[in-house]
Amino acid sequence: MADPRGFLKLTERETALRRPVDVRIRDYKEVYEPRDAATVKNQAGRCMDCGIPFCHQGCPLGNLIPEWNDQVWRGDLPAAIERLHKTNNFPEFTGRVCPAPCESSCVLGINQPAVTIKEVEVSIIDEAFGRGLVQPHAPERLTGKTVAVVGSGPAGLAAAQQLTRAGHTVAVYERDEKIGGLLRYGIPDFKLEKHHIDRRLAQMTAEGTRFRAGINIGVDISWHDLRARYDAVLIATGATKARDLDVAGRELSGVHFAMDFLNQANRWVDGAEVVDQITAEGKNVIILGGGDTGADCLGTSTRQGALSVTTLAIGKQPASERQPNQPWPTFPTLFEVSSAHEEFGERKYLASTVEFVGENGKLTGIKVAETEFVEGKRLPKAGTEKVLPADLVLLALGFTGVEGDELAEQAEVEIDRRGNVTRNSTYSTNQDGFFVAGDAGRGQSLIVWAIAEGRAAAAAIDEYLEGKTELPFPVKPTDRPLTV
Repeated sequence: MADPRGFLKLTERETALRRPVDVRIRDYKEVYEPRDAATVKNQAGRCMDCGIPFCHQGCPLGNLIPEWNDQVWRGDLPAAIERLHKTNNFPEFTGRVCPAPCESSCVLGINQPAVTIKEVEVSIIDEAFGRGLVQPHAPERLTGKTVAVVGSGPAGLAAAQQLTRAGHTVAVYERDEKIGGLLRYGIPDFKLEKHHIDRRLAQMTAEGTRFRAGINIGVDISWHDLRARYDAVLIATGATKARDLDVAGRELSGVHFAMDFLNQANRWVDGAEVVDQITAEGKNVIILGGGDTGADCLGTSTRQGALSVTTLAIGKQPASERQPNQPWPTFPTLFEVSSAHEEFGERKYLASTVEFVGENGKLTGIKVAETEFVEGKRLPKAGTEKVLPADLVLLALGFTGVEGDELAEQAEVEIDRRGNVTRNSTYSTNQDGFFVAGDAGRGQSLIVWAIAEGRAAAAAIDEYLEGKTELPFPVKPTDRPLTV
């Protein structure tokens, strides 16, 4: 199991260096320097012969982490990429944007910094692509069955690749002009450069998956007509309905959803013409929401030349270390400093938004108050109000479910009270031949859950079409991460 004494000889955790702040904020390229192979090998060698690898539990994909750590340490890249791809279709995505719950479950993490699992993972796939080890795997035979996958995010792409390799004819529909969903239009290039998506799509195209970009199902083609054309339909549209904030002044010009801002910024970086682009250039920016989306808005605002950026969170600042109520191997809520937080801006906690302030219909500020907790509710504390100057406010408050009006009306699938498409243990909806995977059925979640559900839904669809399946079924819709 890697170096049997590696964790004793090397107790420090070491990851790739980030490019200097004053350099990286001048472009949208990935923030990390090239990874050093010797460092990656040494870090992989820290993986213990721990008996029960809890990292398997931490990863929804069930990644064979100790195995490919051992193979990296031994220098056997072909074996490492084979084991990595056995459970994960897209390690180049998860290795960059997943928060790595596997590392929170690492046994070494009980009394040392955890193994750099995510770093090893992305190093394996990048080197494998560079050495030509990632090749198309076309099916040996075709079944004659057809599947439509609606949505080209990680869940849809994972399902499409699995089903194509099983011999089905698969078409992926995407309403945007390019394939990738939120991977392409939601995540900034400084976290995920888009050539990583393009090279994976090239592999999938060579395998036989067909891509239909610029087609909005429910508008350009009805859900009913789509079902009539295909033997099965997978709904993988994501949970894209943004959570709004119902306070006075919401209608002022200058208050926008975070994803509208990020979508336009990513299109601009891609070279597209964006009319009336929402931009942070020369503005005082307030971001409401302290999660990953808020950090993406911060990094983008910095690169656009914002005058100031303040991130407001309604709750308390998380602890920097595990708390007693979040013991190993649970996934703890911790105060994290992303690359964007290193670069610019200010973070404030216990800040409740009271109203948006403006003149002549234009935003000029945001009135906030200190948050107090009353009977379990977070409320603005009277007498603590103050106005912060703001020319642009970005709402990064999460999502409330699918954009499901046409879906519910045309496909007649059930939408639950949380705004998600209802499904059973085989990812089936209440309508025959309609399946759902990823955030559309689960609600807003991690990329590893999206890929895991896409793979599982593919197995369920294959069994529905063929009566049996040899595809892996990694997770059930009822599975939940281990949290406290």
